[in-house]
Amino acid sequence: MDKSVYQRPKKPKTMLVTKRTGAPEMALPDPVEAIAVHSSTECHVTPPEVAARMVEYLGPPGDYLTVDPEAGTGALLKALFDASHSVNELVAIEREASLCKAIRKRFKGDQYINPINRCFLEYTAEAVGKVEYPRIIMNPPFRHVKKHVEAALSLLGRNGHELATLVALVPITFDHDEAEELEILPNTTFATAKVNTKIIRFTR
Repeated sequence: MDKSVYQRPKKPKTMLVTKRTGAPEMALPDPVEAIAVHSSTECHVTPPEVAARMVEYLGPPGDYLTVDPEAGTGALLKALFDASHSVNELVAIEREASLCKAIRKRFKGDQYINPINRCFLEYTAEAVGKVEYPRIIMNPPFRHVKKHVEAALSLLGRNGHELATLVALVPITFDHDEAEELEILPNTTFATAKVNTKIIRFTR
């Protein structure tokens, strides 16, 4: 074999190349601020895809006074806004001051929400008989789920509409004669805890 084929040429070959000025600048997405949720709040943040389905089960936008009794970080509120529900229809209640502050910071401009900083059970004791909500969407604290669902049902009323609807995300062990079971969720639904849950609906 001719060894010269393996030798480097005495004169390097050249070729024309296009001048490169660097990669084009790209707009970076706005940073997402992490919200620290203390375990004492019992706040299990509803994943966006689950929240979106809960809003679908609740019904289309309209002039329905709607309450999220345990607003948490605002996951259900965000799903309502994404589905074109008006801020003028929404009431948010949250007992933890730090989470209320986070909600005010998260929703600005046309979607500004100023949550009521109260325990929902205390709020209900004062509101029952004075106000009724034709729509309620909730992810209640699992330890006291029965109390919170019963409190919500005491405020559920048609208020001039043909139908009143409550959609809730509850532990799979929760049982109620009026509840319609819509979905069984896996125990990997929440990032903070492994718990078997389901989505239920009440209509009156």
